[in-house]
Amino acid sequence: MSCLLLVRNGRRAFSVICGGRRGTDALSGVHPVARRFIIDTSYSAHFMDFKGSSIPSTMKKLVVSKLSQNFREAVAVQTVAVPTPGDADLLVRNRFVGINASDINYSAGRYDPSVKPPFDAGFEGIGEVVGLGLSASSQYTVGDTVAYFGSGAFAEYTVVPAKEAVPVPAVQPEFLTLLVSGATAYIALKRLGDLAKGETVLVTAAAGGTGQFAVQLAKQAGCHVIGTCSSNEKAGFLKSLGCDRPINYTTEDLAKTLRKEYLQGIDVVYESVGGSVLELAVNSLANKGRLIVIGFISGYQTASGIPPFRGGTLPVKLLQKSASIRGFFLNHFLSDYREALGSMMQMFAKGTLVCEVDHGDLSQEGRFVGLESVFRAVDYMYAGKNVGKVVVEVAPNSVSNSKL
Repeated sequence: MSCLLLVRNGRRAFSVICGGRRGTDALSGVHPVARRFIIDTSYSAHFMDFKGSSIPSTMKKLVVSKLSQNFREAVAVQTVAVPTPGDADLLVRNRFVGINASDINYSAGRYDPSVKPPFDAGFEGIGEVVGLGLSASSQYTVGDTVAYFGSGAFAEYTVVPAKEAVPVPAVQPEFLTLLVSGATAYIALKRLGDLAKGETVLVTAAAGGTGQFAVQLAKQAGCHVIGTCSSNEKAGFLKSLGCDRPINYTTEDLAKTLRKEYLQGIDVVYESVGGSVLELAVNSLANKGRLIVIGFISGYQTASGIPPFRGGTLPVKLLQKSASIRGFFLNHFLSDYREALGSMMQMFAKGTLVCEVDHGDLSQEGRFVGLESVFRAVDYMYAGKNVGKVVVEVAPNSVSNSKL
């Protein structure tokens, strides 16, 4: 029988949860007359108390209450009890959470039609361990800093299986950029890109959360990199990453530029926009070119979630060039995940990988702070205003280390 020892609100008394329902006698199944107490609290205090701070009884989280591609319509803020970690789980106090284009695909129920509302939103978070189960304590302790990629991240506290947590040296939002955005670029280019030195690589939405990594990884592979973006500010950012040819498509005709400057075509395309941009990418492929589809954000806010694509002649175009289109969905490549994160964390530590974070400082209402600002952050990203990965600060450091 597994047990979990729990501290609430800094009290010196500790309740025991064993097997069955909380607060019941495990043998009789009835409520005891008085709460059972542990005399020696030095061991039990390890399991759910962070630097003497009290853990509140309730918290806020974002819940998908109805299916819709409109995030504001689909998602609501709820106040619920702070969850209790199971035997092999961690309770993480979220400091930062990441915003992804696929957040609205999830709120629209496009990934698993069998899942019905209500369900928790958010894919990635980073913070401190403030509670854990007995088995989890063999690997972690209260106060450890971890990141994670899973469901239910848009919350002040999240229960994370210990085996899925990623230890990080500090609660820095830069590490958060690697969990989905960085891992997607790293694994997709490695497994599907077949990059060779001297090849030409086109990255669409290159100044965004995942595009920034595709640019850098392609450069590290010795490729000539083209990056599309929507402003001169973003073009300057891409140059700082080593991008050979930033193209601001609001001031340049992308199709004409590619035809004029790249007569031999594009060897690899890292594509996340879809629709007319995908059509252009197909037409721009070189012989034996590879086009990797990692998303099609231009259609996510529509009812179908899929942007229009004229693909009637696609088989002919691919055959004539011996070219290929390859789809990438991160969940299908989880066997590569740990290696990808480890490699990128080493590069970041060495200063050879930029992890640009956009906190929304330049947005109209200012920096994204507090769980409610997730809604603003999603709108900001879909308006194409971000440079780098959009991140929301759930709780400032001064809050997480003090009495709540």
